Amino acid sequence: MQTIYLDNNATTRTDPDVLAEMLPYLADLYGNPSSMHTFGGQLHKKIEEARAKLADLLKADPSEIIFTSCGTESDNTAIMNALETHPRKRHIITTRVEHPAVLNFSQHLGRKGYRITYLPVNDAGRLDMEMLTRSLDDDTALVTIMFANNETGVVFPIDEIAGLLEGRGILFHTDAVQAVGKLPIDLNTLKVDMLSLSGHKLHAPKGIGALYVRRGGRFYPYIIGGHQEMSRRAGTENVASIIGLGKAAALARGFLTEEAAAVSRLRDRLEAGLLGSCPDVRINGDTKNRLPNTTNISFEYVEGEAILLRLNEYQICASSGSACTSGSLEPSHVLRAMGVPYTAVHGSIRFSLSRFTTGEEIDRVLQVMPGIIRELRQLSPFGRGSLTL
Repeated sequence: MQTIYLDNNATTRTDPDVLAEMLPYLADLYGNPSSMHTFGGQLHKKIEEARAKLADLLKADPSEIIFTSCGTESDNTAIMNALETHPRKRHIITTRVEHPAVLNFSQHLGRKGYRITYLPVNDAGRLDMEMLTRSLDDDTALVTIMFANNETGVVFPIDEIAGLLEGRGILFHTDAVQAVGKLPIDLNTLKVDMLSLSGHKLHAPKGIGALYVRRGGRFYPYIIGGHQEMSRRAGTENVASIIGLGKAAALARGFLTEEAAAVSRLRDRLEAGLLGSCPDVRINGDTKNRLPNTTNISFEYVEGEAILLRLNEYQICASSGSACTSGSLEPSHVLRAMGVPYTAVHGSIRFSLSRFTTGEEIDRVLQVMPGIIRELRQLSPFGRGSLTL
């Protein structure tokens, strides 16, 4: 039985074309790009070519791209940059539904004496823009709000937020890890100061990310050492993965419109099938403003972990939320912030698709899910054992 992989918000398959692009730099071309000799120094040009490809996807200038190890490093770097370059300001604004890379780091800074405002969302996962406006003050160093939520796929009004902050001397960072390669992003017109991304969310390998930093602003490096990345991020470059990210960005640019339409059709087919075959099911989050590949579905009166274990028996991969919080017995902080009822929050499953997802795979999920839910509800501790499908 072949694995059906519907957990692409956790990580994606490395595109075969990306892997092929990388292989020479994992074997024969193994030099250090900072070396004076040609064998190593020739790699510097390949890094710059990859930087240009990623910048092209984002409609940015290559000089605005800093390669990092992952989205978490990019997020942490952006936050610390804001604080280091605005040392007299002690206020950060973020949301209750951020990825742990932002949320946990903000909580850490709160324990260090910084003032953190956590903006709420409504029951559809939409941001409270009025509270954002009221929260801004002269002490605010940074607003950091994700582009799209990793659990529900809800897309935030980043352009509107940028307009609200323009001219106020407050840096704006967005964690766009889930958005890059899925949604069109034009940083010529979208006035964010910093944007984070991660390669393994758009069919590049794990261990490579990037941080966009708008030209003209001050920047304080988070990792200090050598001169790499124009002295903005020290450490010998991960050459093969940088080249892989560049290739993935070029592929994403070519696939963007077509892929979004095809993937969203499959997602909608999955949702419609589950809503039609399983009672007491709800879609979590804004169904209009969301990523094309993501659906978060609650099966009431069932434990999500039990659903995942049964799906795993059929070699179907999904998740109950962020991969960075797996192992926690606590229900999703995102769904709790949205006020999802107790009977539903524990039975929530995230299906996230990619351009490699097929209609046959969706049909297989729709074939097995009604039986899984029926059996689990008969064993449910919530008193709905008599529920029939």
